[in-house]
Amino acid sequence: MFQRILIANRGEIALRVIRACREMGIGTVAVFSEADRGAAYLDLADEKFCIGPASATDSYLKIERIISAAEVGNVDAIHPGYGFLSENHDFAEMCRASKIEFIGPPHQAMAALGDKVAARKIAREAKVPTVPGSTGLVADENEAAKVAAEIGYPVLIKATAGGCGKGI
Repeated sequence: MFQRILIANRGEIALRVIRACREMGIGTVAVFSEADRGAAYLDLADEKFCIGPASATDSYLKIERIISAAEVGNVDAIHPGYGFLSENHDFAEMCRASKIEFIGPPHQAMAALGDKVAARKIAREAKVPTVPGSTGLVADENEAAKVAAEIGYPVLIKATAGGCGKGI
């Protein structure tokens, strides 16, 4: 069991993790950007550290700042919540390299599943049902039309990496 956890998130997400930790008798360290100074979740944390300016790019997404706060806060683990760094395999790997447990999947699993083509291949090899689609990258419009005709309409075209669904 962990003694102390840093929550690498903000707002309601951080609040829920902090409350769960309290119920389990686990100490908490919260991080915040300048925009979140005075936020309610900070009052419940045992300790808190400012990790940068308002922009998430300059605070919640700065891996080195999160790791530094974890080291100064003397935590056993980091809970990423969701969004921000929760699916960043480099962050998970850096946590573990810093002797801080990442609460989530191993970095190797996140790296393998971060690419949609690789993830579908892994799922198929494990006999997990998948939605109909291409077996790999679609090179051009002609190939896309061929695949669409084979699987039927409507179709959805998805980027193979990142994007959070923005590229659909």
